[in-house]
This record gives sequence, C-alpha cells and structure tokens, in this order.
Amino acid sequence: MKVAAIGDNCIDVYERIGRKYPTGNVVDTGINIQKLGIPVSVISTTGSDENGKWMVETLTKEGVDLSHFKVGDGATAITYMDMDGLDRVHGDYVEGVLENIVFDDEDIRFASEHDLVHTALWGKAEDTLPKIKALSGTKISFDYADRLDHELVEKTLPYVDYGFYSYHKERAPFIEGYLKDKVDRGMKIAVATFGDKGSLAYDGKRYYEGGIYPAQLVNTVGAGDSFIAGFLYEILMGSDIEKCLDTGARVAARVVSTFHPWED
Repeated sequence: MKVAAIGDNCIDVYERIGRKYPTGNVVDTGINIQKLGIPVSVISTTGSDENGKWMVETLTKEGVDLSHFKVGDGATAITYMDMDGLDRVHGDYVEGVLENIVFDDEDIRFASEHDLVHTALWGKAEDTLPKIKALSGTKISFDYADRLDHELVEKTLPYVDYGFYSYHKERAPFIEGYLKDKVDRGMKIAVATFGDKGSLAYDGKRYYEGGIYPAQLVNTVGAGDSFIAGFLYEILMGSDIEKCLDTGARVAARVVSTFHPWED
C-alpha cells in the first residue's frame, strides 16, 4: 500500500512572531499519512535556496519518497502568515519556482503506480489526473478547501474518487445537496468538514456524520490536511466511513494542538 501526494510545497513564515515551517497541502497530508504507517511519495518542485534545502531535509527526515521531488533554479514558495488569537491568518503568497512547475510523463507514470494519488486546489496537478486515470485507474483524492464554486470542482470531477470540501457553516440542506450532486456524478465519497462542528460524508447511499475530539488549540494550520490524512488512511485500510471520519477527527485534534501542521 502506498500513496503519492502531487502538488505544492512552501514555507509558512510568521514574521511578527519569528516562526516558520515547511508545509503545503500535499506535504502536510502526505507526512500525516506517512506517520500513520502508509508509505508516501511527494511529487513536487522546491527552490534552490536555503528554504528549499530545509524542505528537502525535512521531508527526508520524515521518511517520504523523494525520488520525484525536484529542485528548481529559484526561490521556494512562501506564504506569509499571522495569528489572530489561536487562528491562522493567510497573507501574501510568493509563488517562486512553483510558478513554472511541470509534472512530466515520468512523474505521471510514477504516480499511477501508487494505490492512491492525492492533490489539492493550488497544487497545479489537475491536468495530471486524467492521464493517471488512463494509465492505471488508481484512486484519486482532491482537497478543494472552501472554494465550492471554483472552476476546478467541475473540471476534475470525472477523475476524483474522494473529494474534500471545507464549509464554514453547520450541516444544512445546501451542503447535503452539494455532496450528493458530486457523488451522483461520479465520486465515490464526498466529504465536508465544518471545523469544530464536525464533518459529513455521502457515499451514494446515505449520509454519515463525524464528530470532533477535544483539543488544546495552538494553531489551526493543518487541521484540514490532517483530517484528510486520517480519512484516507482508513479508506486504504478498508475501514467503514464512520471509522474514516473518526480517525480524521482524531488526527486533526492532535495536529491543532501543535504549532506545526503535523505532530513532531
């Protein structure tokens, strides 16, 4: 069993409080899956600067496969962050080498050899998905964050098996209908997360509600990525959806209890 995480990587920088860490959706999700016990390959491009060296060192330490992790000539992507109480605030984003990121035929072939491929809205890997499906039919998961009306929701729908959406309200008829629509048109499971109000999944037969675990909140960075990691881990283990939602909530609770997007 193995997972490929294909997409972005960056450094989150908190200038006001003097902290930073390596991150990115596929980095966070991949490392959290790796920590749960399933080997992960990260397919991306980082910069040739000190931040890029730090990224490679960090991922190497975490034990992920970097055989298709490239170093481009230029700066590593940076997201400038701040804290509003205990919640994260996203500031400016400097794209660096990710502006010209390319996933070549060898990256696509390599990804297709995994049991599951995960990517996300800003990973710039959406064009690889039909090619991966055509090669092997491997399962694909996609994190759409809170952009429920983004153009990539429709563009990627034919290729995504597990879709994840962040919804800033509680369960309501709108989000129930939204998840049902995605499954009716091809997804295996569509999932919405509601922050501290739990989660909801639909599999074409029924809805499943997920709860939360109490946490000593330090930083909400990584909450969604870690939830997805727990959910996908259980999917690959053959667990039922209730277990997937429960493990997702458990992993997320541990991660928001740390400043970084995965447990040290």
